[in-house]
Amino acid sequence: MRRALTNLARPSGALAMVAVDQREALRGMFAAHQDSAVPDSQLTQFKVDVARELSPYASALLVDQEFGIDAIIDQKVLAPTCGLIAAADLLVGPAGGAATDTAVDKDVDPIRMRDIGSVGLKFLVLWRNDESPESRLKLVDEFNQLCQKSGLPSIIEVIVKPPTDSSRSFDREEELIIAAKEAAHWNADLYKAEVPFHGEGDLLAITRNAQRITEAVGTPWVVLSNGVKAPFFADAVKACAQGGASGFLAGRAVWADIVGAKDIPAALREVSIPRLEKLAEIVDQYARPWSDVR
Repeated sequence: MRRALTNLARPSGALAMVAVDQREALRGMFAAHQDSAVPDSQLTQFKVDVARELSPYASALLVDQEFGIDAIIDQKVLAPTCGLIAAADLLVGPAGGAATDTAVDKDVDPIRMRDIGSVGLKFLVLWRNDESPESRLKLVDEFNQLCQKSGLPSIIEVIVKPPTDSSRSFDREEELIIAAKEAAHWNADLYKAEVPFHGEGDLLAITRNAQRITEAVGTPWVVLSNGVKAPFFADAVKACAQGGASGFLAGRAVWADIVGAKDIPAALREVSIPRLEKLAEIVDQYARPWSDVR
C-alpha cells in the first residue's frame, strides 16, 4: 500500500520541494569560487542557510545526515510548514566531485530520522543500461526495508548515466522511459526523474515524454533539476506537470548560482526565493496532485 505524501505536499496536493543533499559535488561548487579549501563546516552552514531562507516557501526540504540534518534540527531553522526528507544514500565518488555509485548508508538510522522529524526517506539510483536490473532491485529492496521499518514514505531518484561499456549505445531520452518502467516494480511512494531533453527545445516534446514517464512508472513522480539550466527550469517544470508530474524536488536550479556569494542568506532571499515562489505557483496550477494518482 502506498504511503501518503501529505507531509511533503502543498495544500493543492502538488509537491514543491528543495534538495540540498549534495555532498562532495557541493564542495566542488564552492571550490570553484575560492582559493582556500572548503571545510565541512562551510557545507553545513550553507545547508542551514538554505533551510532558514527557503523552507518557508518549500513544501519539503531534502537534506543529508553527513553535513546538514542535525545542524538544521539543532538550530530550529526549518519552517513548520516544510517537511524534512532524509537522504539515506551513501554517495560514492571522488572528493569534490559527483557521485559515481551509490549504496544504502548504514549510518542513517531510519527510526532516528523519523523521531527527529523526518517525513520521508530518499535514495539515489545511478541507472546504466549495461548494469544488472537484479542488482538495482536488490539495492532498492534494502532501501525499502528502511522505509518499512520507519513507516516513512520512500522517494527513489533515478539519474540515467551512459553505459560503463562505451561501445554500447546510449539514448538518454528513451532510457529515461525504460528506467521508469523498471522503477514501476520498486514500490516507491514517490519517483524522482530527470527532465526530458534537459528542459530545452520543444516544450511539447518535453510534455510528451513526461506523459510517457507518467504512464511507465504508475506512481506520483517529480522532476529534479540536474542538467537543467536555471533559466529553463520553470518552463520545464510546467511542461512536465502538464505531462502528469506532481511537482519538483530540485536543488541546483533553485540555488546553484548563488554559491560563492559574499552574503549567501541575502542572495537566497534575492535570487532563490522568487524562483521558488514562481515554481510553487506553476505546480499549484498545472501539476497532478499526488493523491490523484491511483
